[in-house]
Amino acid sequence: MAERRVDDFDLTPREPDSGGLGELALYFLRLGLLGFGGPVALVGQMERELSAERQWLSKEQMREAIAVCQTLPGPLAIQVGIYVSYLRCGFWGAWIGGWAFILPNFLIVAALAALYVYFGDLKPATAIFYGVSPAVIALILHSCYRLAKLGMEDRLQWAVAAVCFVVTVMLRAEVALLFIGAGAIGALYYGAARARLSSTSFAFVAPMTAVSAPIASTAKAATLGKLGLFFLKAGALTFGSGLVIVPFLEQGLVRQYGWLDQRQFLIAVAIGMISPGPVVITATFVGYLVAGFLGSLVSTIGIFLPSFILVLIAAPILARHRSNPYVQGFVKGAYGAAIGTILGACVLLGRIAIGDWLTALVAAASLATLFRWKVSNPLLIAATAMVGLLAFPFIQPAWVMVK
Repeated sequence: MAERRVDDFDLTPREPDSGGLGELALYFLRLGLLGFGGPVALVGQMERELSAERQWLSKEQMREAIAVCQTLPGPLAIQVGIYVSYLRCGFWGAWIGGWAFILPNFLIVAALAALYVYFGDLKPATAIFYGVSPAVIALILHSCYRLAKLGMEDRLQWAVAAVCFVVTVMLRAEVALLFIGAGAIGALYYGAARARLSSTSFAFVAPMTAVSAPIASTAKAATLGKLGLFFLKAGALTFGSGLVIVPFLEQGLVRQYGWLDQRQFLIAVAIGMISPGPVVITATFVGYLVAGFLGSLVSTIGIFLPSFILVLIAAPILARHRSNPYVQGFVKGAYGAAIGTILGACVLLGRIAIGDWLTALVAAASLATLFRWKVSNPLLIAATAMVGLLAFPFIQPAWVMVK
C-alpha cells in the first residue's frame, strides 16, 4: 500500500480485513489492560510500538495524530487510539479499536465498584481509602505541574488559570462556561496578535450541552437517561487532561444531583487514577454506584462517545485549520482554564481528603516522592493504602463522617 502524506491529511483509510481488525483489537485490548502511567506514557508507547516497531503508520502520521487530538476536548490517549485505528482499518476499525482500548478499563473499574458496594462499609475498606485519598490529591497536583510545564507559555494563560481557580473554589461555577469563555478570550487575544489580513475561516466545535433536571429516584430509566446526558456533556469538556473532569463531576454528582457524597466522590477519583487507562474511567465507578451495572455501562458510553464523534468528524477540519491563529488561541485559552480548574479541584477535594495531621503528612510525603522519584501510581496507592490500614485503628478521621 502506498504511504499517504500527512501534510495533505488524507483520511482515506486502508481497506479493513478480518485479520487486520482482529490484530487491531488484540493490540488495544492489551494496551487497555496494561496501560498505566497516564496519557503521556500511553501516547508515547503507541508512538514507539505502532510507528517504529509495527510500522502501521509513519512517524509523521503519528505526530499529526497526536497534535490534532491535543487540539480536541477529550482524553488524549483514547482519541489517539481511535484516530490510529481509523487510519489503519477505516470507520469500523475506529470503533473496534477504540472500544477495545476502553473495555479492559471498564471491566476492571466495574468490578472494583461492585466490590466497593459490597464491602464499602467495612472498616478495612474505609481504612484503605483513608490512606489513599491524600495521595490522590498529590497525584493530581503532580499531574497538574507536568501539564503546566508542557502547555503554559505566557502571562495571559496564567491569568486565565488564576481566574478559573478562584471561580472554581469560591463560586463553583459551571465549568463549561469557564472553558468557553477562556477559549474565546484566547482566540481573540492570540488571533488578533498573530492573524494575517486574510479571510481564512475555520470550524469550531462547541461543547455538547445537557439539560439539567431534578433527580427522578423512582424511575431507573430516568436516572439512566440523566447519567448518560451528564457524562456526554462531561466527555466534551476535558480540555488539556482527563483531570479537568474532576471539578465538573464534583459539581454535578455531589452538589447538583446528590448522587454521591463527597467521600464517595473522592474514592471514585482514586479508582480512576489507579486503574489502567484514562482518569475519566471514573465515570464507570460513579455509574455503578448510582444505578448498578447498567448505570456503569451508560456512563462509560456517555463519557467516551464524544471522543469518537470528535475524532471522526472534527479531526479532519481541525487538521486543515490547526495553524489558524484563532484555533490556536482558543486551545491556549482553554488550556489555561484546564490548569486553573484542576488546581481548584485540588482545594475542594483536599478539604475532604486531608482532615488531620496524618493525612497531611501522607499528602506531603506523596507529593515529595512523586517529584523526587518516578514512582508509578499503583505503587504509590499501594503504599498509602498500607499506611491507612495500619494507622486507621488508632485514629478517628473526621473525613469519614462527611456526608
